[in-house]
Amino acid sequence: MKSKAAILWETGRPWSVEEIELDPPQQNEVLVRIEAAGMCHSDDHVRAGDGYAALPTIGGHEGAGVIEQVGPGIEHLAVGDHVVFSFLPACGRCRWCASGRSNLCDYGQFLMEGSMISGGYRAHARGKDVGTLSLVGTFSERTVVHETSIVKIDQDIPFEVACLLGCGVPTGWGSSVNIGKVQPGETVVVVGIGGIGANAVQGARLAGAQNIVAVDPVAFKTDQAKILGATHTAASMEEAMGLVQDITRGVMADVGVNTIGVVEGWMIQPFLDLVSKGGRAVLTGMARNVDDKATLGLQMFSLFEKSLLGTVYGGCNPRADIPRLADLYRTGKLQLDELVTRTYSLDQINEGYADMLAGKNIRGVIVNQF
Repeated sequence: MKSKAAILWETGRPWSVEEIELDPPQQNEVLVRIEAAGMCHSDDHVRAGDGYAALPTIGGHEGAGVIEQVGPGIEHLAVGDHVVFSFLPACGRCRWCASGRSNLCDYGQFLMEGSMISGGYRAHARGKDVGTLSLVGTFSERTVVHETSIVKIDQDIPFEVACLLGCGVPTGWGSSVNIGKVQPGETVVVVGIGGIGANAVQGARLAGAQNIVAVDPVAFKTDQAKILGATHTAASMEEAMGLVQDITRGVMADVGVNTIGVVEGWMIQPFLDLVSKGGRAVLTGMARNVDDKATLGLQMFSLFEKSLLGTVYGGCNPRADIPRLADLYRTGKLQLDELVTRTYSLDQINEGYADMLAGKNIRGVIVNQF
């Protein structure tokens, strides 16, 4: 089957939108027609060379679509099902899945290798095998994926917002709710209001935070954060220091969530300074893979009993949390329409990422038009 996809052939170069050849699904695989795909910063990390991925690869790890074909061994999915791609697979059998921590599934070891979990490639272009980023490759009209990378959803959820449930929404929401463990009445600071930070704000709101401080230098983004639940805004961590001191009478925030697009080591100490004694500082944003040093005052970190917590996927379990978040959207408690700043065609992918890097979007979404 022929399709069209955005391929990264080498780092530092634009996405190349071109025709691919797709093999049919094999054991425990399905063919999905992709209706919408979110444009997450993580894909640009790979394009820029900040993170590793085997190349060439089809980008995209947020997406939603319709199953068009099922391979052998598929029992609980059928042609016509609406599905959300989970950028982390969940096998259901490894130690982590069995203990309720499927965001750490052992299948995660295959995320950036490009080939299928069962081996080999299903996409080909220019006479070469082409991998799929995060085992899904949603910057495409169609893709073949393993069943562990998709979650069935109800058909009333629009694809343009459903696609965000595969990464940005659960990662941000879970950073506040699951990892930060925000409690009613607490003060939360979210640093970096993009597709992840916007949902950390929402998670804090839904968890009952009294004060939610959204920090970002782009006024458009902090304005959007107010719509999503922020009670206060600041343009920088330095500016937020005085603000948080004032609203907490010097105690500082109970929880901090750092979702900056590119985290650097020097940012850790000012981020921790925003958090109170005994507070929880959640590091969700990605650093460059060569950045392995952080500035941290060890004595006060210990004496003030602060916690610095890393997270992937916001500690969410995709098979449980994607439907739960869809239900919260359906009942009006979770705002998803407000996250989609602009939609693009697949051919406009490089324009969409330029807008993201310029701070114009909370989330850009590619919409396929068949």
